[in-house]
Amino acid sequence: MPTLVSPHAEAPLAGGPPSPLAPPGPDAPSKRREFLRMLGLGAGAATLGPLLGACGSGNAQTTSEALRAQLLRDEAFWTSVQNMFVLNPRKTFMNIGTAGSMPALALDLFAEENRKKAAESGNGYSNLLDLRQKVAPSFGVDASELAFSANTSSGMCHAILGLDWQRGDVVVTTNHEHGGGDTPLAIAVDRFGIEVSRIAMPVGNNQTAATYVNLFDERVRALKAQGKRVRAMMWSSPTYKTGTMLPIAELMGVVKTHGLISIVDGAHLPGMMDYHYGNLGMDFMSGAGHKWQCGPGSTGILIMRNRIRSSNPLPLPKWYPVHTSTYRAVDRSIVPPESYDIAASVTSCGSVHTPMFMALAKACEMWDSIGRKKIETYDLTLASYLKEKIAERWGVDALYSPKDDPKLLSALTSFNPFPNKTDVMNAQKATAFVARMQSDYPQGFIVRSADFPVIGAASNHYAIRVSTHLWHDARDIDLLVDAMWDLSRKV
Repeated sequence: MPTLVSPHAEAPLAGGPPSPLAPPGPDAPSKRREFLRMLGLGAGAATLGPLLGACGSGNAQTTSEALRAQLLRDEAFWTSVQNMFVLNPRKTFMNIGTAGSMPALALDLFAEENRKKAAESGNGYSNLLDLRQKVAPSFGVDASELAFSANTSSGMCHAILGLDWQRGDVVVTTNHEHGGGDTPLAIAVDRFGIEVSRIAMPVGNNQTAATYVNLFDERVRALKAQGKRVRAMMWSSPTYKTGTMLPIAELMGVVKTHGLISIVDGAHLPGMMDYHYGNLGMDFMSGAGHKWQCGPGSTGILIMRNRIRSSNPLPLPKWYPVHTSTYRAVDRSIVPPESYDIAASVTSCGSVHTPMFMALAKACEMWDSIGRKKIETYDLTLASYLKEKIAERWGVDALYSPKDDPKLLSALTSFNPFPNKTDVMNAQKATAFVARMQSDYPQGFIVRSADFPVIGAASNHYAIRVSTHLWHDARDIDLLVDAMWDLSRKV
C-alpha cells in the first residue's frame, strides 16, 4: 500500500496500533479458538463447541471448514426462517447494512393496520407506550428508555442536539463515522462552539479490543493535558465502513474513567446483536429499525439512559427534546426516573404513523421467538465463514474487517477484491465491481462499496462490503466468494 499520510486523517497517538495491514501476530491461532469458544456461548443447543478441537494444530480441518459444518448443522431450521421472507429469489440480498426486508408476518400486520387506520380515519397522537413496553425488554431497558425514532440519523440528532453543550466542549470520535452522527456534530460545532477530535481508525485483522481502549483513552488524556474540556465520546459499533465492532463495554470503561457522556451510533445493532443496553450503560444508542431488525422504513430505536445503574454510575446528562410535541422541564438528577418517561418526548411528535411501529414491534417479536442470541450467533458465523474464505483466496491482508478478536466481530465484512491492490482507491472500479456482481452472475448478488481513509494511504479506499444475515446460508457464501474471485480476475 502507499505510505503517504492521508491529509484527511489525524495522526495516531504515539504508541498506537501497528501497521493495520500487517499480518496477525503469533497469538492469532489462540485468538481464533477464543472467537469460536465465545460464539459457542449462548448459541443454544447448536453451539460451536465441536469446532474447538477442529481448529487445533493437530487437526487437518480448517477454520472455514469447521464454520461451514456448523452452519449446515442447523440448516433445516434456518431454511424455515428464510421462508418467512418474501425476497425476490432471482437476487441474493447482501446489503442489509443499507436496508433489510420485512418478514411476511410484519408485512401482513402493516397492511392490516394501514387498512384499519384508513377505514376509521385514525390519528397517531401517542407516545406508543404499549409498544415500547413490549419491545424494551428485548433490549434490556425500561420502556422509559426506549424511544421510537424515524431512523438512526434521526436518533443521533435527538441525542447530540438535545445536550446542553457549552462553548469549548470537546467530543472525541473517529474518522470512520456516518453522516448520521457527523452532521449533528457539525451543527453543534457551528451552533454551540464545541470542538471535535477525530481518532484515525486502524483497519484489517491486526487489531484488538485493547487497541480501541488505548486509542480513546490516550486521546482523552492528551486533550486534557492540553487544558481541553473533554465532554463526550461518540463512536460507531460497528462502523458501517469496515464492519469493525468497536467494543462498547471496554469503551464504556474509558467513558466512566473520565466522566464522559457516551453516544453510540448503533445503526446495525438492533436485529444483529443480542445486546442488553441497560447492562452496557451508554447514555445514547441510536439504531435502525429497517436494517437488521427488518422493520418498515422510517423506523428507528433510540436507547436513552434514564437510570443510574452499576453499569454506569455517572449522573444522567442534562438533555432537552428537540423534535417533539410534548415537553416537561425536569431535572433528572433529582426526579425519580419512573416519574419521567424521557423516551416519550422523542416518540411523541404530532400524529405518527402507528402501523409502522406496530410492524416494527411485530418484527421484534419474531426475533424474540427465534432467539436473539441464536440470530447473533448465526449472523457472526456466516460473517466469519466469509472472512475466512476471503483470507484463503485473497490473503488476510485483503480484509479491512478484523476476524480473530471476537470482541470486534460483526456481520459486516469489507475487503479489497482487486489483484492490483492500489485499484481499491479507484472509485469507478469499485462501482463497476458492485454493478457486475448483480448483472454478471445468476444469483444477482447485491453488495455495496464503502469508502474510507486508511492510515498511510494517499487517498480513500473503496472496499466491497457484504452483509450476512439470517436468510443466507453457507452455499450463498460459497457462491458469492466464487463469483467475487472470478470477477476480480476480470475487472
